[in-house]
Amino acid sequence: MFSSLGEFDRNLFWVINSMNSPFWDQVMIAVTGKWIWLPFYLALAVWLYLNLKQRAVTIILFALLGLGVSDAISSRLFKPFFERLRPCHEPSFAPFLHTPDGCGGEFGFVSSHAANTFGLAFLLWILLRRHVKGVRWLFVWAAIVSYSRIYLGKHYPADIVGGALVGVISAFLMYRIYTYFALRAGSTWGKWWFRKWMELKY
Repeated sequence: MFSSLGEFDRNLFWVINSMNSPFWDQVMIAVTGKWIWLPFYLALAVWLYLNLKQRAVTIILFALLGLGVSDAISSRLFKPFFERLRPCHEPSFAPFLHTPDGCGGEFGFVSSHAANTFGLAFLLWILLRRHVKGVRWLFVWAAIVSYSRIYLGKHYPADIVGGALVGVISAFLMYRIYTYFALRAGSTWGKWWFRKWMELKY
């Protein structure tokens, strides 16, 4: 069973990586970059503030915590533990791959890009799905960023799926921590941001 899944993973990788062109090379290199999304993150923060005012501070705080957790798990725990080589570091693969953006670190399971983007998308969705329209489109953004990692030869599809699961679980953990403290804030610290969040009905 596992050998069949591994073969499917490699075959799907080959299909995606082989569908390339000079135009899409530039698009995917841009999509996979970190700094190019800085305006997007700033716009997202402004969007949250315009919709939620002071409550946006709490969301941003938990989003940053969630990103820290997902990135640490994917980069510092999973990659050194599983030691699965990236496709572009695999001796039998590397000579035949399309890698217009280089290779990156040695190990690829799981994808930190997938963990971070899907984690952020899930956390914002689970917190805002009843209050802010359009938040589900963040999953499309996460999927595009994750796809770019396969296109550029840096990750297998299984690395992306594993990363997405790490991100979602990390985000759900942040959500549970939030609800734990939010339900007790009125009788303990009485922090203004928790009191504001308690006004929301999930």
